[in-house]
Parts: sequence; structure tokens; C-alpha cells
Amino acid sequence: MLSAVVSSARERGEEAVVVTFWPHPRTVLQQDAREFRILTTLEEKKALLAAAGIDRVEVLPFTRAFAAMTAEEYLEMLRDRYGASLVVMGYDNRIGSDRLTIDALTGAFESRKPSSLRSSSLPTSLLAVGPLPFTWPRAAMVSGDPNAPVISSTKIRKALQEGRVEDANAMLGYGYELYGVVVAGNRLGRTIGFPTANMQLYEPLKLVPGNGVYVVDVEVLGRQFRGMCNIGMRPTVGGAARTIETHILDFDEDIYGLPLRLRFVRRLRDERKFPSLEALQTQLAQDALNCKK
Repeated sequence: MLSAVVSSARERGEEAVVVTFWPHPRTVLQQDAREFRILTTLEEKKALLAAAGIDRVEVLPFTRAFAAMTAEEYLEMLRDRYGASLVVMGYDNRIGSDRLTIDALTGAFESRKPSSLRSSSLPTSLLAVGPLPFTWPRAAMVSGDPNAPVISSTKIRKALQEGRVEDANAMLGYGYELYGVVVAGNRLGRTIGFPTANMQLYEPLKLVPGNGVYVVDVEVLGRQFRGMCNIGMRPTVGGAARTIETHILDFDEDIYGLPLRLRFVRRLRDERKFPSLEALQTQLAQDALNCKK
């Protein structure tokens, strides 16, 4: 879709604009709002869109009143507020409170017959973009059906929740990231030779991958490192809350209060309870070797 927007804008000598919403519509309209987690923060979304060639991002506040707009009213707004001459939609997109599809909207454009949509009120044209052809790296594991390689945010969320970060990355087209600030912990890791940076997310609605130990790329102090990240309850030491702790390889600096970015590479193993700190220390040493490999 973004490629279609950018290429069409370049051909027309116009701006490539993305109109998006904040907060996520699902957090406003659906009953599972308290459990719902997002894949990209607003700042991450803006950065990804800019990297894809989008010239301008417009963020509209999403409210129940806004959600009540019909497709006609929404397209009128795009035309009047942004001068939209071409609107690019996904093949399964439904817009407006009347949930009109691209077929219904295109029919109003082509026939120019009386309908619930006044054709004169709409942008010049619409363009539908079909599903993205995709070959799974591990089709059976991800979708269960190699003949149905459909990417969806639902499947990405499920993969992350199950710890399958490689599958999620394949669908996203980039390494899934967490971004937050380093906060003080109990410093137990330092006593066994594996100090960790404890992360508090800047965006609490960001989806955190399932519990386990992961290989991550770490960005801190303007530099890149390899690390191993444990997400979970720390059962060996009787942890009472879920934490995100990262041991940064070949690094020993004080970074409390500083921003930290994690990019997930692959899953190493499940989180589990060890019989002693010595057994945990032995496993962490092996994890560090596996990270380097």
C-alpha cells in the first residue's frame, strides 16, 4: 500500500500522505481494550512510514464521535482537509460507520448513478491494493497451511505472544523492537557475573513477546551491542512481577536512567526455574555463548 501511495504521488507530482489514528481504534471501540497491545508506537510508526518514502503523516484523534462518520463524510474530509486526489485502500478495507468496501466505493465512482454516496463529494479516484504475496520461512509452523500465506496483525501478535520472534519479524519485514528506559533492579545479576539492564517501556501498551530468553541487538549510548534478554517472572529468585532484563555482552557501563532499544533476533529457550543460583549461572554462561554464535 505504501509503495502504491508513493509511486502514485511521484507520478502525479503530489505529496505521499498517510492518515492514521491515535489512539488505536480497538482501544476505543472494543471490549478487550484493557488487554489489547500495539505492535508499533506512534513514533515508531512515523519512522517506518518515513523510511518507506511517505512525505507526510497526519495523525487524527480517534474518538467514538469520529468513528460515527460515514464513508462519504470521511472521504469528504480527506478531500477538503488534505486535498486528496487519490485514496489508496487495502483489498479488505472497510471505511466509515457504514463499513463500505472498495467495491462499493469504486461502483459509485464508475457508475455515477444515484446512490448513498454523492460522487461529486469524493476524491478524484480510488485505488485498491491486493494481498501481499509472501513465502513463509517456516510455513507450517506459522500458519499451519503453506497454501495460505496471508500476513495479518493478528498473526504477528500471536507469534510474538508465543515467543516466535523470527516468524513475527518475517511478517513485519524488520526486527521487532522494544524501547524504554533503564531502571534500577535488585542487582542480583551482577553478583553472579551477569549484570542486567532492567527496562521500563516508554509506551505501556506496546506488546511484549512471550516469556523466555532471547537473542537481541541492543542500542544504547549511540552504539550497537549483542545481548540476551530474559522476559518473565525470574522464578529461580522468586520474582513477583514480570520484567524485561537484558545482559549486554562485552559491556560494563552505568546506564541507569538512559534510553535502551532492543531488537529481537531469535528465541533461545523457555524461562525456567533452576535449583540454585549456581545452576542459573552455568545456564547463563551457555546462553551467552549461544548469543555470540
